[in-house]
Amino acid sequence: MIGTSTDRIGTPRGQAFFSTVSKNLKQVTGLPIAPYVGAAYGTFDHRLRPIAGLTVFLGKGFSLINTFNGVQVHPVLNFTHGRHALSLVMVKGRQPGMSYSVRF
Repeated sequence: MIGTSTDRIGTPRGQAFFSTVSKNLKQVTGLPIAPYVGAAYGTFDHRLRPIAGLTVFLGKGFSLINTFNGVQVHPVLNFTHGRHALSLVMVKGRQPGMSYSVRF
């Protein structure tokens, strides 16, 4: 995947450009996991950073993701239903946040 977004959580401004590769490993390992690795360039600090994460599928639309944005780890609990997703985020592992999205 390649993309762009706002710079990492916690920066007051900036844009990020990123590229990642991911793989669902359930068929290979029997475990409900999908890791990803990649790199992101952020305009806030003008730096290329390694990024990574691991999704654990919990069933019934729930998944747990640990994301590393090159500086901090952010655990995320997701619930998806059809086109809708609700995410509960622990920013830097200690500050709660939430997001809601709809796919189209």
